[in-house]
Amino acid sequence: MIKLVNDTIDKDNIKSLIKWLSQDEIPRLTKGELTIQLEKKWANKLGTKHSVFVNSGSSAILLTLAALIHGKKLKNNKIVVPGLSWATDLSSPLILNMDVTLCDCNFQNLSCDLEHLEKIFIEKSPSVFLSVSVLGLVPDMDRIVELCKKYDVILLEDNCESMGSKYQGRNLGTFGLASFFSMYFGHHLSTIEGGFINTNDDELYYYLLMMRSHGWDRDLPYDIQKEYRTKYNLDDFNSLYNFYLPGFNFRSTDLQAHIGLEAIDKLDDYSYIRNRNFNYYMENLQWNELKLENDKRNFPSNFAMPIVSKYKTPMVKNLLEADIECRPLIAGNLANKPFWYEHFDKPNLPNCEHIDRYGFYIPNHQDLTIQQLNIIVNIINYG
Repeated sequence: MIKLVNDTIDKDNIKSLIKWLSQDEIPRLTKGELTIQLEKKWANKLGTKHSVFVNSGSSAILLTLAALIHGKKLKNNKIVVPGLSWATDLSSPLILNMDVTLCDCNFQNLSCDLEHLEKIFIEKSPSVFLSVSVLGLVPDMDRIVELCKKYDVILLEDNCESMGSKYQGRNLGTFGLASFFSMYFGHHLSTIEGGFINTNDDELYYYLLMMRSHGWDRDLPYDIQKEYRTKYNLDDFNSLYNFYLPGFNFRSTDLQAHIGLEAIDKLDDYSYIRNRNFNYYMENLQWNELKLENDKRNFPSNFAMPIVSKYKTPMVKNLLEADIECRPLIAGNLANKPFWYEHFDKPNLPNCEHIDRYGFYIPNHQDLTIQQLNIIVNIINYG
């Protein structure tokens, strides 16, 4: 079988983990010093001031939106979410009772149709836009930043499928107020489960640290911790079970952080291979209606190769019969899912509808060989 994804945790990682676990004194397994080391390493790698390690990329989105709400950083409760995105891009604001507007996608990089986005900004005046880099493809970040500044909209970046992707030499995840990354099995890097929030905003960072762990102050820098305890007249003992904000338990573990510290060193090599595979597909695939941009100033660390074709059904059949994994193009049109249409009116998203009907994606990962790529291409092109 040619797998859609392949685990990035290898035998050397397992041996290293066993050695760490086999110390005479059992190491701390829950969140501790290794988590702090991992957060610093990932923030430095991406190019942001702060990073917060959580139990999933999905939790990262929910936690950040909750922190923005309780930090009173929003002018209203309105948010724009791409119609072509993942379930938790939409479910997170719905859980928080935000007013969601879905935006149509484009066929150049599968992110939001920017004309439709600007129309929504004018009509709705939202507080937040959640930009999603679909399958590691690179949105027009200059234009997105320009629109958000023009209409006073907070930009958040979901890069769970695009770790390592760059816009004109700059890492995706460094353009908005905060960004999100997934460390789930099969993604660009893995800590089994896990995710990151990255930000340059100090106040948001402190809220994230508190709300990740119940709303207490234990993870705050000492000087900020002292400010809170002084403000609320708390001594060190009574502060232990004091909760300043409504929080979650979205912590990950030092066991996963141990894996992550080694994983980050693999990113550049894995991103290079994913980009190489993407370019091979771009040069050789036929019958793909998508006119994907291939701007050499950008670097897509492609998660999987998207295809939109009226021949989707026979193509998928042929791939599966050849033991080649493929999937629907992420979630198609989220407005077609019961968690939306059973509660809200269905918007007009023609591009998302087209992808819902004719879209799927094929394998791309760090272990694919050129021979395997050629097999996939030939099945798509010739059946």
